[in-house]
Amino acid sequence: MAATTRITVTLPTEQVDELRKLTDNVSGYVAEAVARQIRHQLLADDLRRYQDEQGPFSDEELSEAHARIFGSAGSAGSASAA
Repeated sequence: MAATTRITVTLPTEQVDELRKLTDNVSGYVAEAVARQIRHQLLADDLRRYQDEQGPFSDEELSEAHARIFGSAGSAGSASAA
């Protein structure tokens, strides 16, 4: 098991109420959410660094990435409209 550190956080009461409806393990739920956010931030940093070094992603690269993530390149145009 990973080492843990006990901290105190302050959340809006409404969020805590909804959180308690979702899970009995608030610490685990929050830890998973924080881990997911860290992964997203690290990925964004890596993508930004890549573009700084290699230039912007081409439409072809973006379509390929979309296909790998979502399983088809056909809906790539709808994603850019969002």
